[in-house]
Amino acid sequence: MSHKIMAINAGSSSLKFQLLAMPQGEMICQGLIERIGMANARVTMKTSAQKWQETAPIADHREAVTLLLDKLLSHHIINTLQDIDGVGHRVAHGGEFFKDSARVTDETLAQIERLAELAPLHNPVNVLGIHIFRQLLPSTPSVAVFDTAFHQTLDESAYIYPLPWRYYAELGIRRYGFHGTSHKYVSTALAERLGIQLSALRVICCHLGNGSSICAIKGGQSVNTSMGFTPQSGVMMGTRSGDIDPSILPWIAEREGKTPQQLNYLLNNESGLLGISGVSHDYRDVEQAADGGNRRAALALTLFAERIRATIGSYIMQMGGLDALIFTGGIGENSARARAAVCHNLHFLGLSIDEEKNLRNATFIQAENAVVKVAVINTNEELMIAQDVMRIALSDKVTFDVSA
Repeated sequence: MSHKIMAINAGSSSLKFQLLAMPQGEMICQGLIERIGMANARVTMKTSAQKWQETAPIADHREAVTLLLDKLLSHHIINTLQDIDGVGHRVAHGGEFFKDSARVTDETLAQIERLAELAPLHNPVNVLGIHIFRQLLPSTPSVAVFDTAFHQTLDESAYIYPLPWRYYAELGIRRYGFHGTSHKYVSTALAERLGIQLSALRVICCHLGNGSSICAIKGGQSVNTSMGFTPQSGVMMGTRSGDIDPSILPWIAEREGKTPQQLNYLLNNESGLLGISGVSHDYRDVEQAADGGNRRAALALTLFAERIRATIGSYIMQMGGLDALIFTGGIGENSARARAAVCHNLHFLGLSIDEEKNLRNATFIQAENAVVKVAVINTNEELMIAQDVMRIALSDKVTFDVSA
Protein backbone atom coordinates (compact mmCIF):
# COMPACT_ATOMS: atom_id res chain seq x y z
CA MET A 1 0.00 0.00 0.00
CA SER A 2 1.29 3.45 -0.91
CA HIS A 3 1.54 6.20 1.72
CA LYS A 4 1.94 9.95 1.24
CA ILE A 5 4.73 11.17 3.51
CA MET A 6 5.69 14.82 4.02
CA ALA A 7 9.36 15.65 4.70
CA ILE A 8 9.86 19.06 6.34
CA ASN A 9 12.97 21.17 6.85
CA ALA A 10 12.09 24.34 8.78
CA GLY A 11 14.65 27.15 8.76
CA SER A 12 14.64 30.46 10.60
CA SER A 13 12.88 32.21 7.69
CA SER A 14 12.15 29.33 5.34
CA LEU A 15 10.20 26.11 5.01
CA LYS A 16 11.44 23.44 2.61
CA PHE A 17 9.19 20.46 1.95
CA GLN A 18 8.74 17.38 -0.17
CA LEU A 19 5.67 15.13 -0.44
CA LEU A 20 6.64 11.60 -1.42
CA ALA A 21 4.79 8.41 -2.32
CA MET A 22 6.25 5.66 -0.16
CA PRO A 23 7.69 3.09 -0.19
CA GLN A 24 8.32 3.80 -3.89
CA GLY A 25 10.13 7.04 -3.04
CA GLU A 26 8.45 8.98 -5.85
CA MET A 27 8.29 12.76 -5.52
CA ILE A 28 4.68 13.98 -5.66
CA CYS A 29 5.39 17.63 -4.94
CA GLN A 30 8.27 19.67 -3.55
CA GLY A 31 8.86 23.28 -2.79
CA LEU A 32 10.26 26.08 -0.72
CA ILE A 33 8.71 29.02 1.12
CA GLU A 34 11.32 31.76 1.62
CA ARG A 35 11.48 35.10 3.42
CA ILE A 36 8.90 34.10 6.03
CA GLY A 37 8.03 37.15 8.12
CA MET A 38 8.21 39.53 5.17
CA ALA A 39 5.61 41.09 2.90
CA ASN A 40 7.30 39.65 -0.20
CA ALA A 41 7.70 36.04 0.93
CA ARG A 42 8.22 33.72 -2.03
CA VAL A 43 6.45 30.41 -2.56
CA THR A 44 7.88 27.92 -5.08
CA MET A 45 6.23 24.55 -5.68
CA LYS A 46 6.59 21.93 -8.39
CA THR A 47 5.39 18.50 -9.42
CA SER A 48 6.69 16.35 -12.26
CA ALA A 49 4.19 18.10 -14.55
CA GLN A 50 4.18 21.74 -13.48
CA LYS A 51 5.87 24.47 -11.48
CA TRP A 52 4.47 27.65 -10.01
CA GLN A 53 5.77 30.63 -8.07
CA GLU A 54 4.20 33.54 -6.27
CA THR A 55 4.98 36.18 -3.68
CA ALA A 56 2.71 36.87 -0.74
CA PRO A 57 2.92 38.36 2.75
CA ILE A 58 3.60 35.50 5.19
CA ALA A 59 3.82 36.66 8.79
CA ASP A 60 5.18 33.52 10.45
CA HIS A 61 5.72 29.77 10.14
CA ARG A 62 2.10 28.99 11.04
CA GLU A 63 0.92 31.02 8.05
CA ALA A 64 3.56 29.30 5.90
CA VAL A 65 2.40 25.79 6.85
CA THR A 66 -1.26 26.76 6.44
CA LEU A 67 -0.51 28.20 3.00
CA LEU A 68 1.43 25.07 2.03
CA LEU A 69 -1.44 22.76 2.98
CA ASP A 70 -3.96 25.03 1.24
CA LYS A 71 -1.86 24.95 -1.95
CA LEU A 72 -1.66 21.16 -1.89
CA LEU A 73 -5.46 21.05 -1.67
CA SER A 74 -6.21 23.78 -4.21
CA HIS A 75 -3.88 22.25 -6.79
CA HIS A 76 -5.49 18.83 -6.15
CA ILE A 77 -2.18 17.27 -5.11
CA ILE A 78 -4.10 15.89 -2.14
CA ASN A 79 -7.87 15.61 -1.77
CA THR A 80 -8.01 16.04 2.01
CA LEU A 81 -5.46 16.65 4.75
CA GLN A 82 -6.05 13.06 5.83
CA ASP A 83 -4.26 11.97 2.64
CA ILE A 84 -0.99 12.83 4.40
CA ASP A 85 -0.10 9.65 6.27
CA GLY A 86 2.97 10.88 8.12
CA VAL A 87 5.26 13.87 8.56
CA GLY A 88 9.04 13.73 9.04
CA HIS A 89 10.89 16.72 10.45
CA ARG A 90 14.59 17.42 10.09
CA VAL A 91 15.98 18.38 13.50
CA ALA A 92 19.50 19.76 13.72
CA HIS A 93 20.62 18.42 17.10
CA GLY A 94 19.74 15.28 18.99
CA GLY A 95 22.66 15.47 21.43
CA GLU A 96 23.59 12.17 23.05
CA PHE A 97 19.95 11.45 23.81
CA PHE A 98 18.75 10.53 20.30
CA LYS A 99 20.74 7.76 18.66
CA ASP A 100 18.09 7.27 15.97
CA SER A 101 15.10 9.08 14.53
CA ALA A 102 12.22 9.16 17.01
CA ARG A 103 8.44 9.28 16.89
CA VAL A 104 7.28 12.70 18.09
CA THR A 105 5.57 12.72 21.47
CA ASP A 106 5.26 15.41 24.13
CA GLU A 107 8.31 13.89 25.82
CA THR A 108 10.30 13.87 22.56
CA LEU A 109 9.49 17.52 21.95
CA ALA A 110 10.47 18.49 25.48
CA GLN A 111 13.84 16.77 25.05
CA ILE A 112 14.48 18.50 21.69
CA GLU A 113 13.68 21.83 23.34
CA ARG A 114 16.15 21.06 26.15
CA LEU A 115 18.82 20.44 23.50
CA ALA A 116 18.26 23.91 22.02
CA GLU A 117 21.26 25.23 23.94
CA LEU A 118 23.45 23.07 21.67
CA ALA A 119 21.77 24.41 18.49
CA PRO A 120 20.14 27.72 19.43
CA LEU A 121 19.65 28.81 15.81
CA HIS A 122 18.12 25.55 14.61
CA ASN A 123 16.37 23.41 17.22
CA PRO A 124 13.85 26.07 18.33
CA VAL A 125 12.60 26.62 14.77
CA ASN A 126 12.59 22.84 14.13
CA VAL A 127 10.38 22.48 17.22
CA LEU A 128 8.13 25.26 16.00
CA GLY A 129 7.56 23.41 12.72
CA ILE A 130 6.72 20.21 14.58
CA HIS A 131 4.23 22.01 16.86
CA ILE A 132 2.42 23.63 13.92
CA PHE A 133 2.06 20.41 11.94
CA ARG A 134 0.85 18.56 15.05
CA GLN A 135 -1.82 21.21 15.57
CA LEU A 136 -2.97 21.32 11.94
CA LEU A 137 -2.72 17.53 11.40
CA PRO A 138 -3.54 16.20 14.89
CA SER A 139 -4.17 12.59 13.85
CA THR A 140 -1.09 12.28 11.60
CA PRO A 141 2.00 10.67 13.17
CA SER A 142 5.25 12.60 12.97
CA VAL A 143 8.89 11.60 13.30
CA ALA A 144 11.94 13.70 14.22
CA VAL A 145 15.03 12.90 12.12
CA PHE A 146 18.27 14.17 13.64
CA ASP A 147 21.36 15.42 11.78
CA THR A 148 23.50 14.11 14.63
CA ALA A 149 22.00 10.64 15.19
CA PHE A 150 24.08 8.77 12.58
CA HIS A 151 27.28 9.86 14.33
CA GLN A 152 26.27 8.50 17.73
CA THR A 153 28.28 5.35 16.87
CA LEU A 154 31.57 7.28 17.22
CA ASP A 155 33.95 5.83 19.82
CA GLU A 156 34.71 7.95 22.86
CA SER A 157 38.23 8.53 21.52
CA ALA A 158 36.71 10.08 18.37
CA TYR A 159 34.24 12.41 20.05
CA ILE A 160 35.97 13.63 23.22
CA TYR A 161 37.92 16.90 23.00
CA PRO A 162 41.13 17.20 25.07
CA LEU A 163 39.63 19.82 27.38
CA PRO A 164 39.07 19.55 31.14
CA TRP A 165 36.66 16.63 31.59
CA ARG A 166 33.99 18.73 33.27
CA TYR A 167 33.23 20.51 29.98
CA TYR A 168 32.02 17.23 28.57
CA ALA A 169 30.46 15.89 31.77
CA GLU A 170 28.62 19.09 32.72
CA LEU A 171 28.12 21.01 29.46
CA GLY A 172 28.04 18.24 26.85
CA ILE A 173 30.93 19.66 24.83
CA ARG A 174 32.01 16.88 22.43
CA ARG A 175 32.09 16.08 18.72
CA TYR A 176 28.51 15.51 17.52
CA GLY A 177 28.85 15.74 13.75
CA PHE A 178 26.19 16.81 11.26
CA HIS A 179 24.88 15.94 7.77
CA GLY A 180 24.21 12.50 9.24
CA THR A 181 21.04 11.97 7.20
CA SER A 182 22.95 12.66 3.97
CA HIS A 183 25.94 10.48 4.89
CA LYS A 184 23.62 7.62 5.81
CA TYR A 185 21.58 7.93 2.61
CA VAL A 186 24.46 8.06 0.11
CA SER A 187 26.47 5.29 1.80
CA THR A 188 23.39 3.04 1.73
CA ALA A 189 22.80 3.95 -1.93
CA LEU A 190 26.45 3.15 -2.73
CA ALA A 191 26.21 -0.33 -1.23
CA GLU A 192 23.02 -1.02 -3.19
CA ARG A 193 24.64 0.06 -6.47
CA LEU A 194 27.72 -2.04 -5.80
CA GLY A 195 25.61 -5.02 -4.75
CA ILE A 196 27.72 -5.32 -1.58
CA GLN A 197 26.57 -5.17 2.03
CA LEU A 198 27.46 -1.78 3.54
CA SER A 199 28.68 -3.66 6.62
CA ALA A 200 31.52 -5.08 4.47
CA LEU A 201 32.76 -1.71 3.21
CA ARG A 202 35.13 1.03 4.37
CA VAL A 203 33.70 4.25 2.95
CA ILE A 204 34.57 7.94 3.11
CA CYS A 205 31.74 10.29 2.21
CA CYS A 206 32.45 13.87 1.17
CA HIS A 207 29.32 16.02 1.53
CA LEU A 208 30.57 19.19 -0.15
CA GLY A 209 28.47 22.33 -0.39
CA ASN A 210 28.26 25.72 1.28
CA GLY A 211 28.47 23.56 4.41
CA SER A 212 30.87 20.63 4.00
CA SER A 213 31.64 17.59 6.08
CA ILE A 214 33.58 14.36 5.63
CA CYS A 215 32.51 11.10 7.26
CA ALA A 216 34.35 7.81 7.73
CA ILE A 217 31.93 4.88 7.61
CA LYS A 218 33.16 1.41 8.57
CA GLY A 219 30.88 -1.58 8.81
CA GLY A 220 27.92 0.67 8.04
CA GLN A 221 28.59 2.92 11.04
CA SER A 222 30.02 6.41 11.35
CA VAL A 223 33.44 6.12 13.01
CA ASN A 224 34.62 9.71 12.48
CA THR A 225 33.34 12.95 11.00
CA SER A 226 34.85 16.36 10.40
CA MET A 227 32.15 18.61 11.89
CA GLY A 228 32.28 18.69 15.64
CA PHE A 229 30.49 20.42 18.52
CA THR A 230 29.11 22.76 15.86
CA PRO A 231 28.94 22.64 12.04
CA GLN A 232 31.72 25.27 12.01
CA SER A 233 34.59 22.82 12.52
CA GLY A 234 36.36 20.51 10.11
CA VAL A 235 37.15 21.37 6.50
CA MET A 236 36.97 24.80 4.90
CA MET A 237 33.51 25.71 3.58
CA GLY A 238 31.68 28.47 1.70
CA THR A 239 31.79 31.05 4.50
CA ARG A 240 33.11 28.95 7.41
CA SER A 241 36.80 28.65 8.23
CA GLY A 242 36.74 25.06 9.45
CA ASP A 243 39.52 24.14 11.87
CA ILE A 244 42.00 26.87 12.79
CA ASP A 245 44.45 27.44 15.63
CA PRO A 246 42.07 28.33 18.50
CA SER A 247 44.52 30.87 19.94
CA ILE A 248 43.88 33.06 16.89
CA LEU A 249 40.51 34.02 18.38
CA PRO A 250 41.62 35.63 21.69
CA TRP A 251 44.49 37.27 19.77
CA ILE A 252 42.03 38.88 17.30
CA ALA A 253 39.64 39.76 20.13
CA GLU A 254 42.42 41.57 21.96
CA ARG A 255 43.73 43.35 18.85
CA GLU A 256 40.35 44.39 17.41
CA GLY A 257 38.13 44.42 20.49
CA LYS A 258 35.73 41.85 19.04
CA THR A 259 33.02 40.25 21.17
CA PRO A 260 32.42 36.47 21.20
CA GLN A 261 29.41 37.04 18.93
CA GLN A 262 31.54 39.02 16.46
CA LEU A 263 34.21 36.31 16.46
CA ASN A 264 31.54 33.70 15.80
CA TYR A 265 30.23 35.77 12.87
CA LEU A 266 33.76 36.11 11.48
CA LEU A 267 34.31 32.33 11.58
CA ASN A 268 30.88 31.37 10.24
CA ASN A 269 29.99 34.15 7.79
CA GLU A 270 33.15 35.89 6.58
CA SER A 271 35.68 33.07 6.18
CA GLY A 272 36.14 30.01 3.95
CA LEU A 273 35.95 30.42 0.16
CA LEU A 274 34.54 33.92 0.60
CA GLY A 275 37.23 35.04 3.04
CA ILE A 276 40.19 33.80 1.00
CA SER A 277 38.92 34.65 -2.49
CA GLY A 278 37.20 37.92 -1.65
CA VAL A 279 34.87 37.02 -4.51
CA SER A 280 32.03 34.78 -3.29
CA HIS A 281 31.04 31.89 -1.07
CA ASP A 282 29.76 30.07 -4.16
CA TYR A 283 32.28 27.55 -5.53
CA ARG A 284 31.15 28.25 -9.11
CA ASP A 285 31.88 31.97 -8.80
CA VAL A 286 35.29 31.27 -7.28
CA GLU A 287 36.07 28.81 -10.11
CA GLN A 288 35.17 31.46 -12.68
CA ALA A 289 37.35 34.05 -10.96
CA ALA A 290 40.27 31.61 -10.75
CA ASP A 291 39.95 30.87 -14.47
CA GLY A 292 40.07 34.63 -15.06
CA GLY A 293 43.45 34.86 -13.34
CA ASN A 294 42.37 35.79 -9.80
CA ARG A 295 45.22 34.47 -7.64
CA ARG A 296 43.30 34.51 -4.36
CA ALA A 297 40.39 32.63 -5.94
CA ALA A 298 42.80 29.95 -7.19
CA LEU A 299 44.32 29.75 -3.70
CA ALA A 300 40.85 29.35 -2.17
CA LEU A 301 40.16 26.35 -4.43
CA THR A 302 43.50 24.80 -3.50
CA LEU A 303 42.89 25.28 0.23
CA PHE A 304 39.39 23.78 -0.11
CA ALA A 305 40.74 20.62 -1.74
CA GLU A 306 43.80 20.25 0.50
CA ARG A 307 41.77 20.37 3.73
CA ILE A 308 39.50 17.64 2.35
CA ARG A 309 42.47 15.52 1.21
CA ALA A 310 44.10 15.76 4.65
CA THR A 311 40.89 14.60 6.31
CA ILE A 312 40.48 11.71 3.89
CA GLY A 313 44.07 10.63 4.60
CA SER A 314 43.52 10.56 8.35
CA TYR A 315 40.32 8.52 7.96
CA ILE A 316 42.06 5.96 5.72
CA MET A 317 44.60 5.53 8.51
CA GLN A 318 41.86 5.11 11.10
CA MET A 319 39.92 2.52 9.06
CA GLY A 320 43.00 0.66 7.84
CA GLY A 321 42.18 1.21 4.18
CA LEU A 322 39.46 2.39 1.85
CA ASP A 323 37.00 0.62 -0.46
CA ALA A 324 34.98 3.57 -1.75
CA LEU A 325 34.99 7.37 -1.80
CA ILE A 326 31.67 9.19 -2.28
CA PHE A 327 31.08 12.75 -3.46
CA THR A 328 27.70 14.34 -2.70
CA GLY A 329 26.20 17.76 -1.91
CA GLY A 330 25.99 20.72 -4.29
CA ILE A 331 29.74 20.89 -5.01
CA GLY A 332 30.41 17.16 -4.73
CA GLU A 333 27.64 16.30 -7.18
CA ASN A 334 28.29 19.03 -9.75
CA SER A 335 31.93 20.12 -9.76
CA ALA A 336 34.24 17.85 -11.75
CA ARG A 337 37.04 20.27 -10.89
CA ALA A 338 36.57 19.85 -7.13
CA ARG A 339 36.46 16.05 -7.42
CA ALA A 340 39.60 15.99 -9.57
CA ALA A 341 41.45 18.26 -7.13
CA VAL A 342 40.55 16.05 -4.16
CA CYS A 343 41.60 12.85 -5.98
CA HIS A 344 44.75 14.26 -7.58
CA ASN A 345 47.87 12.10 -7.43
CA LEU A 346 46.45 9.45 -5.10
CA HIS A 347 47.45 6.47 -7.26
CA PHE A 348 49.58 5.15 -4.39
CA LEU A 349 46.35 4.58 -2.46
CA GLY A 350 44.74 2.74 -5.38
CA LEU A 351 42.59 5.81 -5.97
CA SER A 352 42.41 7.51 -9.35
CA ILE A 353 39.61 8.86 -11.50
CA ASP A 354 38.76 8.66 -15.18
CA GLU A 355 38.74 12.21 -16.52
CA GLU A 356 35.99 11.59 -19.08
CA LYS A 357 33.68 9.88 -16.57
CA ASN A 358 34.31 12.66 -14.08
CA LEU A 359 33.47 15.39 -16.58
CA ARG A 360 30.11 13.80 -17.43
CA ASN A 361 29.19 13.19 -13.77
CA ALA A 362 28.99 9.41 -14.14
CA THR A 363 27.90 7.48 -11.06
CA PHE A 364 31.28 5.73 -10.84
CA ILE A 365 34.22 7.83 -11.97
CA GLN A 366 37.23 5.72 -10.91
CA ALA A 367 39.82 4.73 -13.52
CA GLU A 368 39.53 1.22 -14.91
CA ASN A 369 42.47 -0.18 -12.95
CA ALA A 370 41.71 1.68 -9.69
CA VAL A 371 41.24 -0.39 -6.54
CA VAL A 372 39.10 2.21 -4.75
CA LYS A 373 35.62 2.91 -6.14
CA VAL A 374 34.83 6.64 -6.53
CA ALA A 375 31.12 7.45 -6.72
CA VAL A 376 29.06 10.57 -7.39
CA ILE A 377 25.70 10.12 -5.66
CA ASN A 378 23.04 12.79 -5.38
CA THR A 379 21.95 13.10 -1.80
CA ASN A 380 18.26 12.90 -0.96
CA GLU A 381 17.72 13.77 2.67
CA GLU A 382 13.97 14.13 2.13
CA LEU A 383 13.74 10.51 0.95
CA MET A 384 15.78 9.39 3.96
CA ILE A 385 13.39 11.31 6.23
CA ALA A 386 10.37 9.69 4.55
CA GLN A 387 11.95 6.25 4.90
CA ASP A 388 12.43 6.87 8.62
CA VAL A 389 8.77 7.92 8.96
CA MET A 390 7.76 4.62 7.33
CA ARG A 391 10.15 2.61 9.52
CA ILE A 392 9.29 4.24 12.82
CA ALA A 393 5.67 5.38 12.53
CA LEU A 394 4.05 3.18 9.88
CA SER A 395 5.93 -0.12 9.75
CA ASP A 396 3.44 -1.87 12.02
CA LYS A 397 0.42 -0.53 10.13
CA VAL A 398 0.18 -2.08 6.71
CA THR A 399 -3.16 -0.36 6.19
CA PHE A 400 -2.66 2.84 8.14
CA ASP A 401 -5.78 4.83 8.97
CA VAL A 402 -5.19 8.37 10.24
CA SER A 403 -8.71 8.55 11.64
CA ALA A 404 -8.07 5.60 13.96
